[in-house]
Parts: sequence; structure tokens; C-alpha cells
Amino acid sequence: MDIRKIDDNLSVAPQIAVEDVADIARLGFRTLVANRPDHEEPGQPAMADIEAAAAEHGLEWVYMPVASGNISDDDVARFAPMIRDADKPVLAFCRSGTRCTVLWALSSAQEQQPEDILSRARNAGYDLTGLIPRLLEQAGKR
Repeated sequence: MDIRKIDDNLSVAPQIAVEDVADIARLGFRTLVANRPDHEEPGQPAMADIEAAAAEHGLEWVYMPVASGNISDDDVARFAPMIRDADKPVLAFCRSGTRCTVLWALSSAQEQQPEDILSRARNAGYDLTGLIPRLLEQAGKR
């Protein structure tokens, strides 16, 4: 399992397995967020199985699927309050962790400076420089 910390409230990860959920709970996460649609690729674990494991281990479960490469402003608008209101810390996962990081970055742009967002993402191993125009657009909504 490859967990990458974005900030004190949010970490992201590539696809997790059902067996990982116990470790996620032991690590102190309180909420598990799936940003990957079921059946995105053959062989990925069923979200219902991960949800059941999350419930078994006392984790809040949020299923917020977003199509890869197609993050809309509506997706961003749903992500921000979900993270704000979730029991923290939160672990969000998708295929590679990038989608979760992009959702966080765009939803944070109205409150944080783009340079800080890019730095946090880079420190977690995600290069979001291609997102700069969209970050600036979101920042303009402050």
C-alpha cells in the first residue's frame, strides 16, 4: 500500500485491496474515500467489498466516483465539503492517486495559494503543473 500524505487531513493512495482496510484503520484513518468508479478496469476490487471492510473496521465510507481525466467543476464542488465535513484524517484512493490529488488541489484553490498546492502535490509525488490554468481559475472564485 502506497499512502501519500497531502496534509494533516488528507492522504491519497493508488488502488487499495480489501485486505488493506484493516491496516488503514490501524494507521488512524477515520474516513475512506473512493474516487474510482467500479469496473474501471478488469480485476479491480469491487467497491462494495471495500465498503464492507470499511464498515467492519469502523471507517466512514464515501463513494464519490470520478471519471479519469474528466474532473468537472461539479466534482470539485462535491469534494470540498465532503473533505471539510469528514471525520479526519481521510484516505482517498483511485487508480494511481492522481485523481484524488487533482480533486483536492482544485477544491483547495479558493483557500490556498496555487504555489502551496503544487508544492504539497509535488511532495506527495504528483506533478500538477499542467493544472495551473485551472488552479488559477478556481483561485479567481475566492
